[in-house]
Formats: sequence, C-alpha cells, structure tokens
Amino acid sequence: MSELPHILVVDDHREIREAMTRYLKKNGMRATSARDAVDMDAKLANGRYDLIVLDVMMPGEDGLSVCRRLSASGSMPILMLTALGGETDRIVGLEIGADDYLSKPFNPRELVARIKSILRRSTKVEPFAGKLSGRRIAFADWILDTDSRVLSNAEGMQIDLTGSEFKLLTILLEHPRFVLSRDQLLDLSTGRAPSVFDRTIDNQISRLRRKIELDPSRPRIVTTVRGGGYCLAADVRELS
Repeated sequence: MSELPHILVVDDHREIREAMTRYLKKNGMRATSARDAVDMDAKLANGRYDLIVLDVMMPGEDGLSVCRRLSASGSMPILMLTALGGETDRIVGLEIGADDYLSKPFNPRELVARIKSILRRSTKVEPFAGKLSGRRIAFADWILDTDSRVLSNAEGMQIDLTGSEFKLLTILLEHPRFVLSRDQLLDLSTGRAPSVFDRTIDNQISRLRRKIELDPSRPRIVTTVRGGGYCLAADVRELS
C-alpha cells in the first residue's frame, strides 16, 4: 500500500460520490470516483487502488453483483454502502465477500473510520499469502495454493475461494487446533466489532464447510466448540 491509500468510490449519485471523494481527500487519502460498474472497471484497468467503496443500488450491474465478481478474484477490500433498512443487502454483501458495510445516510467520520479499520485489517491478513506466495499449504486432505487461492485435493478436484473465504481459511490455518471465538474471527477477517445477532462468521463457516468437508453436517476439519467458537482440527504443513 502506498503512503496515501487510494480509494475508489463507486456510486451513481454524483453529489454523493463527489462529497465522499472530497471528504476522503481532506482526511489524508487519495480518492477517485466512478459512476457505475462499467466506469469502475475502466478505472481499475488503468490504476491501482487499496479499497473500493461500493454502493449496492446502481443502474446496470448492481453492487452485489460487482462485489461477488471482485471477491471471487480477491482483488481488494470492499466497503458496501446499503440503503437505510437494507438488512438483506447487508447480509448478502457480507456473505459474498464484502469486508464491511455502512448504511445510508452515514456520518462521513464513520466512513473514514470504517475505511481505516479495513485497511489495517487487510494489511494484517494478507501477509500470510504474501509471505507464502507461490507456495502450498497442506491440511487434512486439502492443499491451498496461496498465490491462486485455489484449493485442491489428491483426486485433482479444484475449488475456487471467494475473498472472504480465503481470509477466513488463512486465519484458521494460522491457528491450527486453536479455538477462535466468533468475535475473534470477525475482528481478524473484517476488523469490525460484532452487532447483536451477527451471523456473518457462522454463515461463512457454513459456506467453507460445504466446500471442504466430506459431510458438512458432521464437520471434521473445521469443528464447532460449544461455548467457544471454531477450530481447525487438522495439522498444517508447508509443502516444498
């Protein structure tokens, strides 16, 4: 990340995106705006960014579709903007890979705080893959390629991971046979505190289990510890 983080603001309302870019610049960041997904893709192709602020409701390709597409490639952190009361959009956004959310209307100071929190968390999570770039990590019957973010097994089956799934799995791999609470996993993966009845981690664990467990209803790799949280119940080793 450069000394001044570069933020891409994607929102179809000109007044809102211009106000956000001005405020981010006043608070020590570089900021560029895009009016829709097509404009965003053009900006991404011609520049480097550290985080995307992405509105859910946009003409053409909506924010949820964009989030799913970007998360699949693990390109960069995403802060979703949802309409007030858009609980479904918030939950879906987090499940498909958004790093955090913010409901409209919002306090600009909270926008900056959320962005800084995500950037701090992303620099703590990503070094696991960077340090092991081009290498493979073995656990249970799986091998994770930390460069391509692809899981494979002995039979040659390959599974792509979303950005949020990759973050969650690498956190578990960094703490094998160690119980991590839901709050710890949420903080390590997103940098935000849990809200009441927050099911983000439970939903992500369920999705991850469907990909790596022989029987997701009776997990043997990522186990649930009653009253504790979740644990990677497997030895982890780096392959040469």
